[in-house]
Amino acid sequence: MDNALLIGLSRQTAMMRQMAVIANNLTNMNTTAYKSESMLFDEYVMPNASEQSPDKKLSFVQDYGQMRDLADGEMKTTGNPLDIAIAGSGMFKVQTPTGTRYTRNGHLQLDATGQLVTSNGYPVMTTAGTNVTFAADDGQITIASDGTITTDKGQRGKIALVDFANMQDLQNDGENLTTTTQAEQPVANPRMIQGSIEGSNVKPIIEMTNMIAVSRSYESTQSLIEAADNMRRQAISQIGGAV
Repeated sequence: MDNALLIGLSRQTAMMRQMAVIANNLTNMNTTAYKSESMLFDEYVMPNASEQSPDKKLSFVQDYGQMRDLADGEMKTTGNPLDIAIAGSGMFKVQTPTGTRYTRNGHLQLDATGQLVTSNGYPVMTTAGTNVTFAADDGQITIASDGTITTDKGQRGKIALVDFANMQDLQNDGENLTTTTQAEQPVANPRMIQGSIEGSNVKPIIEMTNMIAVSRSYESTQSLIEAADNMRRQAISQIGGAV
């Protein structure tokens, strides 16, 4: 009976983490270029189980990670020449006080000095590893699909778009940024769309359905735990009464 309680608790613990992931997805359903996440579960078999052991079929629920959905979000036309959506693979490189970070949030702007920065004020890096600063007389800014920046005075650089061998290994670092220790790989055929931004790929209806399913499963598991606990109490009571 103790084993039944422990198995139930392992499932509830995993579902609590799953609910937190779902809630985070719903919170970011309107966040530019946000990628939804889901939990990964596995069966954890009792390590000492054997054919002779009474626990040979005992297994627990184990959540061992999260998976990021890398599908493109909806492309939204804004008409803002500093909005850039990435179609397909790739991430922008941005310079932060804590080092280089990566994002697909292409809602860019110019800061007080004319430097091209993210919505959080972090400079966007070029393929040359530099930043881009515009002057008041540069005129119209045009960004080609390969990231080449052109003004009335000519080319000003090329926005870097990088990829990684394992995109699932990227770690969230807040402010819609990610970090990784992996080596950068240049995107072979970058596709940037000026005047558009990529929306979140979260599907609210699916997330709400998942939330309801997890909630019901949690309640069902709680009922099983309570039933097992009642059986344990009754067994103790009967043994105590027989003495």
